[in-house]
Amino acid sequence: MNILTFDIEDWFHILDNKSTKSEKEWLKFEPRIDENVDRILIALDEKGIKATFFCLGWIAKKHPHIIKNISSRGHEIGTHSQRHQLVYEQNPKEFRIDLLESIANLEDLTGERVRSYRAPGFSLTRDCLWSFDVLIESGIEIDCSIFPAMRSHGGIHDFPNKKPFIIEKNGNELKEFPMSTVGFGSLGFAFAGGGYFRLFPYKLIKELAKKSDYVMTYFHPRDFDPGQPIIKNLSSTRKFKSYYGLNSSFDKFKKFINEFEFISLGKAEALINWDFSDRVKL
Repeated sequence: MNILTFDIEDWFHILDNKSTKSEKEWLKFEPRIDENVDRILIALDEKGIKATFFCLGWIAKKHPHIIKNISSRGHEIGTHSQRHQLVYEQNPKEFRIDLLESIANLEDLTGERVRSYRAPGFSLTRDCLWSFDVLIESGIEIDCSIFPAMRSHGGIHDFPNKKPFIIEKNGNELKEFPMSTVGFGSLGFAFAGGGYFRLFPYKLIKELAKKSDYVMTYFHPRDFDPGQPIIKNLSSTRKFKSYYGLNSSFDKFKKFINEFEFISLGKAEALINWDFSDRVKL
């Protein structure tokens, strides 16, 4: 089962960095979201693939035509929050307000119910498991936020479940599709998305995907944009993570979707017999 998902944010939505922290800073940058999303949609149309797009409510407000275009082509729309802030830096009230605003903005544009969520930067940690209660209360049925490995923006490195399962929280349920990771020593890497997809050679990505019966991908429009400006004042490590491999990433992506069969999150949900899935009480 290979699930194709995208996090729809612009090139300047870099987390944990003062110069790209909030809308006040974002408005200083020239948007590149149109051309970058179009590049993805054309590639998917050529292969006849339907995917799931986790969209920022902020993008929906600033560029509503992009969300309408994604939806009109038959792709699923989930929420990636309203203002792209780290979950563990919020309290439950702030998180709820942000989540509900994003859902309303997306549903107003598409006329479709938003059922799925992914946290910015997979920033859902054990310290903010209260977020699952808020997600359920807000009508979210599927979460894709658990990163079962060490990560700079959170992650739950000791989480035992590496494949889809059901979260039980205060008598309620939520279907969870964690990020798929592969282990090297004591670490885990998400080879099918983001910086590691750009970093790893395609031969290795292909081999890892062949060996996996569950692959959750996550791509950003900026992952395929070698012409994007470089954010100033980033550390050397952050620059490497954000910009390495941009020249070859889109060709690598097209190979990936050509050589493997991908489905949307909704289709994956329908294929799973949830009566036999693992259940985790939190």
